[in-house]
Amino acid sequence: QVQLVESGGGLVQTGGSLRLSCAASGRTFSSYAMGWFRQAPGKQRELVAAITSGYRTKYADSVKGRFTISSDNAKNTVYLQMNSLRPEDTAIYYCAAGRGSGWSEGFGSWGQGTQVTVSS
Repeated sequence: QVQLVESGGGLVQTGGSLRLSCAASGRTFSSYAMGWFRQAPGKQRELVAAITSGYRTKYADSVKGRFTISSDNAKNTVYLQMNSLRPEDTAIYYCAAGRGSGWSEGFGSWGQGTQVTVSS
C-alpha cells in the first residue's frame, strides 16, 4: 500500500507560480507512474499531468506550456510546477500513484489533496 502526502498549495494571484510536491512511501517509487489530478467545485476530477516510470509525460491541454511534472526517485517525490496560473486553475489538487509503470494502467492510490486558489 502506497502512502502519498501532498504539499505546496496555497493562494496566489493570476500569473503567479506554485510548486506542488507529493512524497510517496510504501513501495518502489521508481517503478510506477505518477500523476496529478484536480477537482474544482461542481466539476469532475480531471487529469492534469502524468509521468511514467520512464519519464514520459503528458498534460491536459489546458495546462500545456504552463505546468511541468517531474519526479525525483532519490527523494520518492513527484512535483508539479505551475506557472502563469489562472483563476480557472483553482481546485483541489490530488497526487495519484499508478497501478503500473505507465498511465494506461490507471491510478489506484490517492493523496489527501491540497487546495490551490488563484485570485483574479
